[in-house]
Amino acid sequence: MLARTRPSKTCLSRCLSALTTTVTTPQKVSYITLNNPAKRNALSLDMLNSIISDIESVSEQARCIVLRSTGTVFSSGHDLKEVAAASQQVHYTIFNRCNDLMLMIANSSAPVIASVDGFATAAGCQLVAACHMAVCSHGSKFATPGVNIGLFCSTPGVQLGRAVNRKLAMDMLLTGEPISSEAALRGGLVSRVYSSEELEAETARIASVIATKSNTVLKLGIKNFNSQIKKSLVDAAEQSSQVMVRNLGLEDGKEGLSAFLEKRHPTWQQDK
Repeated sequence: MLARTRPSKTCLSRCLSALTTTVTTPQKVSYITLNNPAKRNALSLDMLNSIISDIESVSEQARCIVLRSTGTVFSSGHDLKEVAAASQQVHYTIFNRCNDLMLMIANSSAPVIASVDGFATAAGCQLVAACHMAVCSHGSKFATPGVNIGLFCSTPGVQLGRAVNRKLAMDMLLTGEPISSEAALRGGLVSRVYSSEELEAETARIASVIATKSNTVLKLGIKNFNSQIKKSLVDAAEQSSQVMVRNLGLEDGKEGLSAFLEKRHPTWQQDK
């Protein structure tokens, strides 16, 4: 199972006392593993900083980034003991840093996939929703349960409300009840569901497929998608038409079209 996979010996980044994250990059896909199962991979300030640092360290070389975890909980969200003991100023620091991470993922030049085998709750669910893609095991569950302890999941709702339909988002936020992997798939929080035994291999396969694409083209496409989705239908269509023309003018755009017409595999600029 992916969530229980040991980090490989090709570790490119530090393992902070084995309690935050580890990074491995086999075959141009970077795996960032949340690695504090004893605390249910809570998004403490240290964990947030570690993930951000890891993404920064691999963003230029990786063609795809996978976020995964050790243990049975993908992430339980913010470290509530840390939050309870902190001052209001530290609260701002924690939530602003979390926002930094979510925006970094959205603006990443490499697509980011969440691979979930277990529970993803509160800000952990927010992290899944922020990723470009998410895959999970059949037994995985997702929740925004802050309302149960008098702390409405307002910041998780930002990403959740943009990943699933409004009624499902409000259902999760108002009741705090978890949804199944199948409900997450129907609602759009995840894009594919596998057995726990299949998850690691299928995540690697999907990431490897993405890694074969032109990273210049992917970066252009992700940036446009994030921008156009906020616009009216007319403005989105106009902007995307302009981006298509720019895409055709790129070296990789020209190479891809030529390769298709010549019935051969394209050679992207990054591969030369």
